Amino acid sequence: MTGNKQTFKKGLILVIVLITVAGALLWSRNRGLKKSDSIASGNGRIQATEVDIATKYPGRIAEILCREGDFVEADQIVARMDTRSLAAQLRQAKASVEQVRHRKSFTQALVRQRSSELAVAKKDYERSQATYASNKYAISARQIDHDRAAMETAAALLAEARAQVLESESMIHISVAKAEEIEANLTDSILKTPIRGRVLYRLAEPGEILGAGGKVLTVLDLTDVYMTIFLPTAEAGRVAMGAEARLVFDALPDIAVPARVSFVAPNAQFTPKAVETRTEREKLMFRIKVKIDPELLMGHLEKVKTGVPGVAYVRLAPQAQWPEDVRRRSLP
Repeated sequence: MTGNKQTFKKGLILVIVLITVAGALLWSRNRGLKKSDSIASGNGRIQATEVDIATKYPGRIAEILCREGDFVEADQIVARMDTRSLAAQLRQAKASVEQVRHRKSFTQALVRQRSSELAVAKKDYERSQATYASNKYAISARQIDHDRAAMETAAALLAEARAQVLESESMIHISVAKAEEIEANLTDSILKTPIRGRVLYRLAEPGEILGAGGKVLTVLDLTDVYMTIFLPTAEAGRVAMGAEARLVFDALPDIAVPARVSFVAPNAQFTPKAVETRTEREKLMFRIKVKIDPELLMGHLEKVKTGVPGVAYVRLAPQAQWPEDVRRRSLP
């Protein structure tokens, strides 16, 4: 009887322990779910928009004015193409403009000459008509026909001269446009960077001949730095554009950098191989882009490096609390 009581007590204690452990596990699980319901996270690497500086026309590179790692300002000249051939074409085009302008002056003078000849021929014809009308025997009909033909010929020559003036004006417009086109090509042969950033790659060297669209440099836009992560449907559906985020980099584990969601993919995709294991890649995920505030970047441009891995934490609810470790490391 005593043995049965002891066995019963041991069993009761075991049941109590199991219930306690199960309750603790359930509480811990619910706490974890609550945390995941408010904050989502994903692994990624720092990226920045890359801008290729390329040639518009084929040609030979004359000089490159920066190297990999150099900082460049917007509209800064970074390379020049060999423009000797274009400069010769421009001189020829300008000479052509002057030539057609002289031709126009000549045709305008010819118009004045033809106008005078027509006026004389017209008076001769009118005089012949008046003489013939007063005395048919004073002048022959043949003379009248001759004067009429001379007047009509002078009118035709005047019309031709005026047409030459119009043609000269058209040639001037064509020649000027050609010269402007060559000047534009010369301007495009001076390569400038459209953004402020850092030279990532130097893809060509002086003396190389490139085709149209040949890449010379690749520049990183340091004002557009972001991390791409992938979240499952349950979390991605709750991510709002502009939602607050925090980035923790492996290289700077003691700092959580403020950021915001700038893009949420409209369609799901398989997670890329570089992000997760094969098992995780088989799941459809949504791509989320988390961007660092440009104003914050402006004060730390020299420290921005792409390719650095880290973790992005995203608020799924505006009032959600950051995890303790993230909150402790967040920048003010």
